[in-house]
Amino acid sequence: MLTRSTRSTVTFSNEFTIGDSQRELPAGTYEVVIEEELLQGLSFEAYRRTVTYLMVLGRGRNAGQTTMQMTTKEDLEHAIACDRAVSETTSNSEAALSPLEDTT
Repeated sequence: MLTRSTRSTVTFSNEFTIGDSQRELPAGTYEVVIEEELLQGLSFEAYRRTVTYLMVLGRGRNAGQTTMQMTTKEDLEHAIACDRAVSETTSNSEAALSPLEDTT
């Protein structure tokens, strides 16, 4: 069975959780590793995703350690969408805007 791995990065602007994990991860750039296997017996080359990992760097006493947190494509996309929504809400809030001039 032939497999391949692809790597990409994703940047979160806010703290986030992913999937059912209750572990809050800090904002930052994370590496995503996707492993796929070649589907045999087809007349064309096609791959099926077998696993998605989010590479999480250790903090505090675990600094220097990296863990591969298994997730799904759907959970990763949901976390990205939630991060964007929080960022848009924060940037559009009145607290983030300059105060209005009092013209009375």
